[in-house]
Amino acid sequence: MKKMVKSLYSLGWAICLVSGAAQAAGWQDQLSDTASSLLGNTQGNKHETSTSDGGLSLGTITQLLGGDNNAVASSSLTNATGVLQYCIRNNVVNNANNLADQLKSKLGLTSSAKPSEKASYQQGIAGLLNTGSQQKLDLTTLGETELGKQLKTKVCNVVLDQGKSYLGLG
Repeated sequence: MKKMVKSLYSLGWAICLVSGAAQAAGWQDQLSDTASSLLGNTQGNKHETSTSDGGLSLGTITQLLGGDNNAVASSSLTNATGVLQYCIRNNVVNNANNLADQLKSKLGLTSSAKPSEKASYQQGIAGLLNTGSQQKLDLTTLGETELGKQLKTKVCNVVLDQGKSYLGLG
């Protein structure tokens, strides 16, 4: 009887280990697929998703997923305001119109100021984030996978926080 219990116990542990490894492999595959799409070709895309050497670094993706907001903080408030507009328009963040309007006003991006003259703002509206580490992250290329949605949400929350901080609200 003891041998049977020991065998069942061992079998249970083996199943747990195999199941855990399979889940880890699935997560790794999903991360790898997303990283590959971010690092891969941007042919046919409107924007470049790149570091200075041609791709968003896997380190940046890892930092972002690990909670490092600096990895995706915008290099300028003008760009952050444009990205916030993109996030609002694409329903990634809600109830941020008032904040975006305050930022546009404070930065001189009102309609009378011809925001089209502000290239970084226009890039942001199109979903292109210029990070402080000289990388460009095109939110339109992140796709609709669960991981892509998480990355977009993280970026949008970071630029939202940047805007709040600038206005003294956060």
